Amino acid sequence: MGDLIVIPARYGSTRLPGKPLQPIAGRLLLERVAAIAIAAARELGDAEVLVATDDARILDAARGLGLEAVMTASEITSGSGRALAALRATGRVAGLVVNLQGDAPFTAPAHIVEIVRSARASSADVTTPVVQLDWARLDALVAHKRTTPASGTTCIRDASGRAVWFSKAVLPFMRKEAELRRSAALSPVLQHVGLYCYRTAALEAFEAAPVSQYEQLEGLEQLRLIELGLDIRAVIVPPARITMSGVDSPADVERAERLIAEFGDPFVDWRP
Repeated sequence: MGDLIVIPARYGSTRLPGKPLQPIAGRLLLERVAAIAIAAARELGDAEVLVATDDARILDAARGLGLEAVMTASEITSGSGRALAALRATGRVAGLVVNLQGDAPFTAPAHIVEIVRSARASSADVTTPVVQLDWARLDALVAHKRTTPASGTTCIRDASGRAVWFSKAVLPFMRKEAELRRSAALSPVLQHVGLYCYRTAALEAFEAAPVSQYEQLEGLEQLRLIELGLDIRAVIVPPARITMSGVDSPADVERAERLIAEFGDPFVDWRP
């Protein structure tokens, strides 16, 4: 029973319709995300990649790239829901299911590898990556939140690595921040990376449950997992080479291309 990395690739987008087919520096967004998934699957071994879409154009593009792809209902709005639908549509039995956001072309393959390995080595229901911010990155996050308060999610975890809470607020509050800055190179703030590895039973439980109270208040679906009492392990990983939350608008496309021009293109073609 192998593991499965699912790329939800929905056609509909208010600000960027058909975004999986959007070229970014000469490569389709879908192609860039698929390269990440395949790099991680190859390093992990015993893992496969599956594109889950709701549109024949994306299905054809995925298959044209040599990817396995399956149609799922257009009514599904969440990536986790589409990942579960894809699993069921193929009749697979997967040990672990990774939901890799289809609009995140700069996800580090190593982040996928780390959360899958953590899940394989533990009894956690869900694993997800977090980055411990240095002070410069924390300052950048705080500055960004002045104009975009809902951007960037932080995480609190216990000594075992179990996630206690996620929030759009910057947690924890630091009563003696100046002292901490003098004594440590890293802040105590963990920024969440929107990437999840589920045991199938946890994914099914998540999808079967209604939207929870704090999930609705904060707009964070992972709070439903906590409110369900599931064991979520927050795995500390190094920052990705290029950091960007996702491609969701023409402005995001331009920003992604600027980042590629500045830092180099991380794309690695998996085809012979």
